[in-house]
Amino acid sequence: MSAQVRIFGTVTSTYTRIVQIACEEAGLTHETIATAARSPANRHPFGKVPVVEIDGLELIESVAIAHYIDNAHNDGALQPDDPASLAVSDKWIALANNYLFPLFENGLVMPWIMHRIGGFPLDTEAIDRALPQISLTLGYVEAQLADDGAWTTAGFTLADVFLYPVLRGLQLTPQGEMGIAQCDHLSAWLSRCEKRPSIAATRWESEP
Repeated sequence: MSAQVRIFGTVTSTYTRIVQIACEEAGLTHETIATAARSPANRHPFGKVPVVEIDGLELIESVAIAHYIDNAHNDGALQPDDPASLAVSDKWIALANNYLFPLFENGLVMPWIMHRIGGFPLDTEAIDRALPQISLTLGYVEAQLADDGAWTTAGFTLADVFLYPVLRGLQLTPQGEMGIAQCDHLSAWLSRCEKRPSIAATRWESEP
């Protein structure tokens, strides 16, 4: 019988979706309980999401959660056996979490969410400040994919699980869509990922 996973997080969260994708890949049934990061109901000690209940455990931090799900319920299928390939996958997970996500989220994604959903004026100053670095970052990712396939040479791994929601969130903004459209290898990778059942099953309501 498949384990039941309870995911406490905001339904539009990049990291909530990462955990959802990991569950889908492992064939686990999962339920997302809408929980705001700064809600009193959020049990994360530092006000982040998601918090996950699985196998009698309460887990925080998406890297730990995704690795646990893959190791405990998917035979580690999303982690390359070869140490070098595993290091590359882990490197791209770290890049996604430490560099890409903060840059994209603060520079484009949140300004547009606050504008579209919250009704606030679009923070064009924040966007203008971030766009040059976002452009450079997309150029770096595209160059790595063009050079040697970057993280994709090991097949679909946890690197894809983390990178897809980060880059898809960016693509859902007008400037992000325009920037990614100029990156042939990155666009092709996103298109391939969209066809994977785990990603199709976890689409955000905001996706066209």
